[in-house]
Amino acid sequence: MSARKISVAVGILFFVQMITAMIGHVLIQAFVDGNPDKTPLTIGVLLMVCSGLSVVGIGLLMYQILKPFNQKLAFWYPVFRSMELLVSVVFGIYLLTQLQVVPDHMLWLYIPTGIGGLIFTYLLVMTKIVPRPIAVLGLIGYAALLLGALIDLSGSALDMNNGIGQIVLAPGGLFEFVFLPIWLLAKGFRLPKTVDHRRK
Repeated sequence: MSARKISVAVGILFFVQMITAMIGHVLIQAFVDGNPDKTPLTIGVLLMVCSGLSVVGIGLLMYQILKPFNQKLAFWYPVFRSMELLVSVVFGIYLLTQLQVVPDHMLWLYIPTGIGGLIFTYLLVMTKIVPRPIAVLGLIGYAALLLGALIDLSGSALDMNNGIGQIVLAPGGLFEFVFLPIWLLAKGFRLPKTVDHRRK
């Protein structure tokens, strides 16, 4: 795939992963809140798995773009995105078989998301293949996500599902669902000619 096609595919996948995750979470939460219908629950779990597949796709595609700059570090981005998928699948199977969610399941999902995201956005900052403000927003967003999840898991006052916790999620949400995918769809990557050997 050319760099331009990869940028479009990654931009679309960011939208897909966010939309499927949001709808899936709503359907699962409805079951947790008392809706006994298992059909929406099953759909919700499947959507969460679809979201996980999307992030793996993002990781594999971005590896192709990032490996000429730092192959060793770029390798770990799809690894952590694959961990996200694994966590989603395991938690989904548990939910469908036991009819209850794993305690703090979203927080455990945020950990590989945050680590992988920090690797990704660090490389974006260093390579300058997208505008620096977008890359820095993502770096801040993933750092806040990871730190917030760890603080919440420690049993402190921070609740990632309410109040300040929702504010903590905002930078990463803007990065993944607004600024980065729109830029990738509209402009693509700003690769040096020595790297972008398949620009067209």
